[in-house]
Amino acid sequence: MFKKTTLENGLRIITAPMKGTNTITVLILCGTGSDHESRDLRGISHFLEHMFFKGTVNRPRAIQIAEELDGIGSVYNAFTSHEITGYFVKAEKAHLAKSLDVLSDIYKYSLLAAEEIEREKQVVIEELHRDLDTPENHIWWIWERLLYKDQPAGWDTIGIEETIRSFTREQFVNYFEHQYTSANTAVVVAGNFDEATIGDDIRKRFADIRSGDPIREKPDVREEQSSPGVYLEHKKTDQTHLVLGFRGYSGLHESKYAAEVLGAILGSGMS
Repeated sequence: MFKKTTLENGLRIITAPMKGTNTITVLILCGTGSDHESRDLRGISHFLEHMFFKGTVNRPRAIQIAEELDGIGSVYNAFTSHEITGYFVKAEKAHLAKSLDVLSDIYKYSLLAAEEIEREKQVVIEELHRDLDTPENHIWWIWERLLYKDQPAGWDTIGIEETIRSFTREQFVNYFEHQYTSANTAVVVAGNFDEATIGDDIRKRFADIRSGDPIREKPDVREEQSSPGVYLEHKKTDQTHLVLGFRGYSGLHESKYAAEVLGAILGSGMS
């Protein structure tokens, strides 16, 4: 079971107590992703995710963030999709306060330093090239492009090299301030924690988050396909990768779980 609370500023808190474990996971989600990007900002959601670990007002150097999270033996990372961006820490239950402190810090107070942005550009471009050279990753980009064509829903989440190289600090700050707001944020805690105090702990750490709704809205997806689509891309590899896909239910549809079971029957396993 879980509990959902919405604060006065629109921030959502979701708690899922699990007394049988000695760990906690803290996840902060922002309702923004590559579907919220314009053509000149392709990839900025993912790039911004990288920048959150490069220094904050309270922890100016990236190594300070890493040392604090490594020091408690935690597992931490972040991810970007078409619709959301998430940051998480998994740690021993005694380190809940530290996990919340670091995550809330990078979420609210990242420096987005110009020199760090320039250094990170090459890192992101190398990640892009690595995915392009990995057929099992690249094929999903091809499939989305075939399905949705030239619109945000059909663009690769990581962006393209041209826009990645062109990003400025001003663009990052503008996107950050417009999207990372209270009403566009959900804080999730799961594991072994004090249910009586967790709400107040989160409320205090996010009392000073920018209020309001996000400026950039997700555009409606244009459905232009009228016949089966096929795309073939040749690459000299030892394996052939194939995706056969079609439109399904919304993520909020009551039948989505049945669809997931059907997907497992049709596509999971070796027999």
